[in-house]
Amino acid sequence: MRDEEKDQRVRPGWPRLALGALSGVLAGFTALAVAEPVAAAVRPQSSPVIAVGGASIDATPAAVKDWAVRHFGTDDKLVLQLGILAVLTVLALALGVLAVRYRRVGAAGVLLFGAVGAAAAAGRPDSTGPADALPSVVGAVAGALLLYVLVGRLTAVGRPAAPASDPAGGTGDGLSVPAGWDRRGFVLAAASAAAASAAVGTAGRTLTSSRGQDAIASRKEVVLPSPGSPAQPVPRRAGLRIPGVSPFVTPNAEFYRVDTALVVPQVDATAWRLRIHGKGVRRPGSYSFDDLLRRELVERDITLTCVSNEVGGPYVGNARWIGVRLADLLAECGVKPPSRGGPADQLVSRSVDGMTIGTPVEDVMDGRDALLALGMNGEPLPFDHGFPVRMVVPGLYGFVSACKWIKDIELTTFASYDPYWVKRGWARKAPVKTASRIDTPKPFARPRAGTVMVAGVAWAQHRGIDKVEVRIDDGPWREADLAAEDTRDTWRQWSLPWQATKGGHTLTVRATDRTGAVQTDRRTRTIPDGATGWHSVVVTVD
Repeated sequence: MRDEEKDQRVRPGWPRLALGALSGVLAGFTALAVAEPVAAAVRPQSSPVIAVGGASIDATPAAVKDWAVRHFGTDDKLVLQLGILAVLTVLALALGVLAVRYRRVGAAGVLLFGAVGAAAAAGRPDSTGPADALPSVVGAVAGALLLYVLVGRLTAVGRPAAPASDPAGGTGDGLSVPAGWDRRGFVLAAASAAAASAAVGTAGRTLTSSRGQDAIASRKEVVLPSPGSPAQPVPRRAGLRIPGVSPFVTPNAEFYRVDTALVVPQVDATAWRLRIHGKGVRRPGSYSFDDLLRRELVERDITLTCVSNEVGGPYVGNARWIGVRLADLLAECGVKPPSRGGPADQLVSRSVDGMTIGTPVEDVMDGRDALLALGMNGEPLPFDHGFPVRMVVPGLYGFVSACKWIKDIELTTFASYDPYWVKRGWARKAPVKTASRIDTPKPFARPRAGTVMVAGVAWAQHRGIDKVEVRIDDGPWREADLAAEDTRDTWRQWSLPWQATKGGHTLTVRATDRTGAVQTDRRTRTIPDGATGWHSVVVTVD
């Protein structure tokens, strides 16, 4: 007699359904745990949660991504992974309940979700082949077998439980629990499975961690040579000593991170290579990390801005970068910009995680300090910020210039190829817009009446800031004091002493760049090419 037919002889009551739900959760936990060591052997990015998370990011509309960055900031990836785990838990509960009545169907459901994970892993842009599907497949098989075994302990058929009036005892309705239910067997099987899965999952995470040791060791061994073209000394008055104002140089640990990588790539610098090829490349090039270190290194202070930065937002930072001029490498490969007859107008950089970023060739080769950066603030790039090599192009938002963990550069045209973000509704070209921010006082602050220092930062990379103005309520614009300028590629601090009077006030700031363009008051979203508008804060003076 089939299991389904056997199950129909006794209707499952709540105790058995609850234990079925528990069986589903244990099966799901086992599937993910077993997938961990397999993913460690293949590559960490093939883990089911990571693969499904990456596929979810790719399928998410740009507006939803922008909302996630705005509300969760750099925790958006953690929120996504927790969300995936929550959905998987609910589905596991449902499959466990279903398996109490339809044992094979429940197990098949686990296999189905494994197939989804396998398809997501194999279909990722950075997939290395069919092997990426193995963690999801192996994990799903283990989970399905466990669910089948555990539910089997709940569906053993025997004499129905006697009603409450029966001297032999029972559950009271004669339907809740079959007499043959193997309580001891279920408890032992569930406990053993939970313990074994925890051990396997821990072992998998340990293996994954050990796989990154070569990359960590290679970073520790990097000694950045003295730059052949050092950055000019930062003027003493470039950094105002005003409490609450962002420091002129953003520490690495505080520098913003916005990308789609759920697992930060850990690349071994000794094995890394960069390929340059494509349209108009007369001499394709291939470079190792040591090849770049042996070249003349350029050191520059450059402010980066994320296109997801809202008006007054935190996704902007200034650092001292060291690397090689990208234009020099391109010229060695025979590349010419469009203005000199080159056939390619777009440079597509590819990351080890599959990200593609398109940059105007003209901007890279127009004389600005477009770098393949190897170091950040005096040390090798942190893994979070692109070790071993990343692109840094002043004056362009990161999504069209700042490829991290770069491995490939292809010369092509905007007409023939749309990179990752363009396919999702963002602009092909995105110069940084003139912007300013009030750092102090903070929104809803309650300063005391008297002199209150209003201060912040303004930026218009590759154009420079010439003026910052502040308005109190609906009064006239007052010109703020500008800190000394380092270069036109860095932000500039500003301050204004305000004689604050009691009551509520609105403080507003705007900047003017070196072209004479005044920051617009027109509010726009970050999509498709960056937010605009004036930053304002509301305070109450006591």
